[in-house]
Amino acid sequence: MLIKICGLTDKKEVQYLKENKVDFAGMVLFYEKSKRNISINQAKEILGELAPDIKSVAVTVSPSMEQVKEIEAAGFDYIQIHGSVDDDIISGCSILVFKAFNVEDTDKYEHYLTFDNIKGFVFDAGKPGSGKTFDWNMLKKLDRKEDKLYILAGGLNESNVKEAIEFVKPDGVDVSSGVELEDVVLDDGRVKTGKDPAKIEKFVSKVRM
Repeated sequence: MLIKICGLTDKKEVQYLKENKVDFAGMVLFYEKSKRNISINQAKEILGELAPDIKSVAVTVSPSMEQVKEIEAAGFDYIQIHGSVDDDIISGCSILVFKAFNVEDTDKYEHYLTFDNIKGFVFDAGKPGSGKTFDWNMLKKLDRKEDKLYILAGGLNESNVKEAIEFVKPDGVDVSSGVELEDVVLDDGRVKTGKDPAKIEKFVSKVRM
């Protein structure tokens, strides 16, 4: 079972991933609405600390081609694309793609199966990063392909991830808010978030039970 820890905001969090031997490290880019959004320069610092066996994923929402090129130049292994995006942007990616679906937009799933550079799909809640689950029954209806990875996200944590794996039978699980510390509100109103090493350890142990 593959494990993806998403929404890294500090290079010190890389150590938590190394200690637990996770497979993917996700970073939110070019999406200022997210409290986990970081700059390309911050992402490069985190990338510099990653072990070679942990694959890096740039998490984006409807990225432009210019943003895709910045992500590629930074050295990411994958780009994860939420929202609508022109086909030529996906075709123009020189790194592997995860196409993410946010419950309501799975009507385009069959279309994205035709792209060779789409390595897999991430199935998330209606509002990514909200920490809320969704009806997993909808995933039972999908025509799954052996050459694509199926990664379940959306409200997963140590208390429900085992049930989710048994019900959905994904290739991997993706967690962000479920392994985070309590948010801190800064003086300027911004929200600071971060990963909790204890929660990551508990989550990983549940997945690998």
